Amino acid sequence: MKILNRYFTRQLVAIFIMLLLVLTGLAWMLQIMSMMKFLLNYGVELTSFLGLTILMVPFIVSIIIPFVTFIAIIFVYNKLISDNEITVMAATGLSPRQIARPALALACVLTVLHFILNIWIVPTTQSMFYSTQWNLRYGLAHMKLQESAFTQLADGLVVYVDKVSGHDLSQLMLSDMRDRDAPVTIFAEKGKLVSTARGLSIVMTNGSLQASGDTLTTGTFDTFDMDLNVADKEGENSFRVRRVPTMTLIKSVLDAPNERQHKMVLSELSTRLLGPIMNLILAALCTAILLRSSLLRRRASFAPAVAVAAMAVVMSGFMSTSNMISSVTEFVLLALAIIVVLGGILFVLFRK
Repeated sequence: MKILNRYFTRQLVAIFIMLLLVLTGLAWMLQIMSMMKFLLNYGVELTSFLGLTILMVPFIVSIIIPFVTFIAIIFVYNKLISDNEITVMAATGLSPRQIARPALALACVLTVLHFILNIWIVPTTQSMFYSTQWNLRYGLAHMKLQESAFTQLADGLVVYVDKVSGHDLSQLMLSDMRDRDAPVTIFAEKGKLVSTARGLSIVMTNGSLQASGDTLTTGTFDTFDMDLNVADKEGENSFRVRRVPTMTLIKSVLDAPNERQHKMVLSELSTRLLGPIMNLILAALCTAILLRSSLLRRRASFAPAVAVAAMAVVMSGFMSTSNMISSVTEFVLLALAIIVVLGGILFVLFRK
């Protein structure tokens, strides 16, 4: 039996790793293509851009692990059934529970790894992703002002600089046309780009200001600090549950300021805490359908299609239900439903 377990396990692990690498690579390439506009618009270096997209890999893996587990199991077990190896094993007295043990063992290991990924790794990397994205887009790192040239920092915001030395500017002109009803034009001898909690600012010295509106306003200044407001503050300050640590997320269930955020927290907790159990459910579901149907030779050929349909129903049901949770009671009911479903599938698989 140990030899058979090793034989099954080697095939399952090999197929799982291959599929995980292929599907993760494809998803990562799609992520790169979707963010290509970010690379071109903000002049980000290629290495920094690739480093940013790599931070999305743990999140991608956390999404596809249950599907990869299911595909690996259905591929290996269906091949063994087609080659009549399962039939020979059953004829020697092995039960479906014994034959399914390698798949369930793999699913248990992946469930634990998935928990670690969801609870610690994904929130950390997502927090790094959003922070790095903001710094590359709006921080000092991407501000490469050219000498004797007009640089558009945002729609309607243009800066002209005569000389640039790092973040120190000389003889600059700033035109702010973002508010069409109140355009502002500023001239200054010197300026300096600084990063603040509000975002990017330019501190200008020895200059003049002209603002148009209902009346024309002009004046001079010794020092003027202008918040550029080039950051998408609404998007930056919005509540992003994926980057919130799990313990903080749990504590915020009762402290959510509004109903929308409360639902977002519960939905994210469902994904993090209940999602990994889907590895076990899909593994048990797949082996139960394949192994039980293999005893009915005429129906064995339809088993893979039935297994795929069952997987689609289970995963779509879980994802749609987890997104509709609006109370702690519903969260508990979903957890109980998952346990019941898993218990029912294992009962069908283990019964003689």
